[in-house]
Amino acid sequence: MVQKLEIHKFKVANKMYLLDVNAGSLLKIDQLIWDILDLYNDFSREEIILTLQAKYDKQQIEDGLAELEELIKEGVLLDQKNQSPNEMCSVKGDVIKALCLHIAHDCNLRCSYCFACEGNFGGTAGLMSVETGKAALDFLLAHSGKRHNCEVDFFGGEPLLNFSVLKEIVEYGKRIGHQRGKNIRFTLTTNAILLDQEVQDYLNKEGFSVVLSLDGRKETNDRMRVDKGNNGTYERIVERIVPFVEGRNHTNYYVRGTYTRYNLDFGADVAHLVNLGFKQISVEPVIGSVEQDYALREDDLPKIYAEYERLSQLYLELYDTDKEFSFFHFNINLDQGPCLPRRLVGCGAGYEYVAVTPEGDIYPCHQFVGRKEFRLGSVFTGIENPAIREEFKNANIYTKEGCAECWARYYCSGGCHANAHLFNGSILKPDQLSCSIMKKRLECALAVQGELLERSMRKYN
Repeated sequence: MVQKLEIHKFKVANKMYLLDVNAGSLLKIDQLIWDILDLYNDFSREEIILTLQAKYDKQQIEDGLAELEELIKEGVLLDQKNQSPNEMCSVKGDVIKALCLHIAHDCNLRCSYCFACEGNFGGTAGLMSVETGKAALDFLLAHSGKRHNCEVDFFGGEPLLNFSVLKEIVEYGKRIGHQRGKNIRFTLTTNAILLDQEVQDYLNKEGFSVVLSLDGRKETNDRMRVDKGNNGTYERIVERIVPFVEGRNHTNYYVRGTYTRYNLDFGADVAHLVNLGFKQISVEPVIGSVEQDYALREDDLPKIYAEYERLSQLYLELYDTDKEFSFFHFNINLDQGPCLPRRLVGCGAGYEYVAVTPEGDIYPCHQFVGRKEFRLGSVFTGIENPAIREEFKNANIYTKEGCAECWARYYCSGGCHANAHLFNGSILKPDQLSCSIMKKRLECALAVQGELLERSMRKYN
């Protein structure tokens, strides 16, 4: 019996790839290696040769096996190891590094797919007070341990409905941060309708990172993103965000779109955003139950898969041209990016990252806001339900259903807790549709990065 490997092989744009799950090694392979790998873990060397001799010469098969054995010897491919929970999965301490500050539970738009229920998250519309905002920052810094850099994302609803309070909170955060030897980085997520010149100048002056919502083509955007009068918003958004991102030299922002089953050709929406001049782009699958007409379904997956492949080819075609763009989900590191503990436990929602409502209530993240069973406490009284925090701290790829055996586990870290709970009633049971989309997106991202690495090697060799 040959040495066993934990691998994932896949095809993107008719090219074949091999990923070693534990080593993170990515290799482009040919049909011979692909066929050998179908048999490699379950048959002896002799059985593999005998099975494949109807298709290949014996010497070809032996050469392929020798190539794999050399890769194992060099550590490029690793023997399969029985992974098990260990101390690196255990989150130690209760250090909070980031807040999602809901300064407005109200919105000037009525987007059809909004998970925030028109901005109020299923409750009463309202704006955060300066007092609550200051208390939230005090809470963050008091629980940030030895961290120097902390993060605050102004969120809603539409946070610019509360712009005057936003400015006071920022001024307060800069002052107390300096006093306590901390640096607070500020982010804003906005639909851009209120992004006038005053706001733009302020965000640039204060060094904000900004997430700008636009779904792509006019017909795509205006089908879902409408105002209170059911009017489309495309023109108003574009006329504000195009000069805004140009004015900051295309840095420190993302234009973020959402695709639904009404635009399964979302690659065309990305292309449209590129043609508008945007360089930093993210497009996410919509979250919605199957009862909603825009929600994605299992039978949409073939179209979604094909579209990610088309998008990967667009990305490569435009790379190193004047239309080169960054697509958030293709920006992965072939060295597997973050350290192993981070890849095991994921985003840190509920213990490193929390959301704060206009009233000061604390939730594990913005997508749990309004789900009363997940209320952690208040910025005025602290954490009142530590058991919820412990539940999130203990959610990792070894405790989530099916994750320990999944090839993508070190890249997705078990997926979104909120999606898992929304669809399956438990943060430990991932949503399978989301998993399927994530895995295809990862395959395309790996193929993109592999192609760019190959181009780089050809350029310098």
